Amino acid sequence: MSVLQPEVKAPARVAEAVLLVVALALGMGGMWMVGYSLEDGLPEGFWTYSIVLAALAFTMHIVLRLRAPYADQVILPAVVLLNSISMAMILRQDLVGINGANASRHLMWTSLGIIVAAVALFVIRDHRSLRRLTYTAMIVGIVLVVLPLIPGLGREINGAQIWIFIGPFSLQPAEFAKIAFAVFFAGYLVANRDTLALAGKKFVGLQLPRLRDLGPILIVWAVSLAVLVGEKDLGTSLLFFGLFVGMLYLATDRVGWIVIGLVMFAGGAVVAWSIFSHVQLRVDIWLDALNPELMTGPSYQLVQGLFAMSYGGMFGAGWGGGYPEYVPFAFSDFIYAALGEELGLTGLLAILLVYLVIVQRGLRHAVGVRDGFGKLLAGGLAFVMALQLFVVVGGITRVIPLTGLTLPFMAQGGSSLLANWIVIALMLRISDAARRPSALPTRGALAEPAPVAAATSGAIEVGGPGVGPVQAGTEAGAGRNSTPDDATQIVRGVDL
Repeated sequence: MSVLQPEVKAPARVAEAVLLVVALALGMGGMWMVGYSLEDGLPEGFWTYSIVLAALAFTMHIVLRLRAPYADQVILPAVVLLNSISMAMILRQDLVGINGANASRHLMWTSLGIIVAAVALFVIRDHRSLRRLTYTAMIVGIVLVVLPLIPGLGREINGAQIWIFIGPFSLQPAEFAKIAFAVFFAGYLVANRDTLALAGKKFVGLQLPRLRDLGPILIVWAVSLAVLVGEKDLGTSLLFFGLFVGMLYLATDRVGWIVIGLVMFAGGAVVAWSIFSHVQLRVDIWLDALNPELMTGPSYQLVQGLFAMSYGGMFGAGWGGGYPEYVPFAFSDFIYAALGEELGLTGLLAILLVYLVIVQRGLRHAVGVRDGFGKLLAGGLAFVMALQLFVVVGGITRVIPLTGLTLPFMAQGGSSLLANWIVIALMLRISDAARRPSALPTRGALAEPAPVAAATSGAIEVGGPGVGPVQAGTEAGAGRNSTPDDATQIVRGVDL
């Protein structure tokens, strides 16, 4: 029998409002400095961009107060800060007439992204409802991955065929596919976690899964290699496969899955490199970018990006002091290099820190949410954002081969902004469930059965609503045999 607790007043979200003001002020300051550096005055459209960004940010703030009052108060300001900085950089390139840079269009897609995120918060009232769409999400994800390979629909840009064109609009389906795959993986793993964690034999100290349990990972491996070979993009391939292997580890705490995943992907990549010429060219650009035969052709963009970041040094040339016109696609694929030139290594590290804050908050709420599906979904979304950050930054800095993925929230582009704002909406929805006092309604038809004991001490517990933040039996005396009714007696504190 559930124990009713006194009504808990929802937080006013003052901290979020203050952080939003700071984030917007930093973005406006960047645009102001761009204007005085290039035009000796406020840049054209300064007040329009500033007012629209502020209105959108505080509209989202109000939506959260109404629909997810207990949601994390740091994630939204962090994302708005990234969006504001990117607006300043794209406006800076737009002012000097760089072909393709369009601050108004970037603002339009940012507006649509925030609107879509707000709608998602209204429509998805309980993240557990997405579990019903587990296999539908798998089908949607595969279809989205295949779309760029359809003749007449997909088009190759910068050596990667990951775009589709519908009339005047372009779309990168992989950005939306990662969300669909995250939902599918979370639903699949929460249903099969015990089988994947306990079954199988040990080999050289590793707990290996049974052959029949390898089916889903083999399918994802095949899809990843198909992307690598057919769409000529390592980044998208690594993103999908890394997402699944990472979520497998979150669910089972079995290092064997990581080892198997790395071996399978590396083996497939080596075979693809030995057979396909375009894969060989990507590797040559990566390993020998400064080769005179490549510098004027395939590796030109990569080399110019490296030179730009080198010119920026530790503290950068200042807003408006760089030369982004020499870096192809400095407003989208290589905006990280353009920012490095004008903000320096210090500015880049600050930007990376903001991304890490978002990832950390996502993982924190993956630990705190009470249901297994939410734990895996939040962990997967945070992991895929971190992985995409690594793939993009690693490609620009030559840590790994260059890919066609873009930096979340900063690169100009509609599909990336829309998809990543949806990711943020899901993170906020799950964080609301994780931080909401247990006495408030969190149960119902979608509630999961009572948890079972964890198989290992390190895995993210994927039991039912009575589970504590790390494992069953770790929160307010809830033991391993605790039930959902026991859990309703626990009232969690509300913090940032």
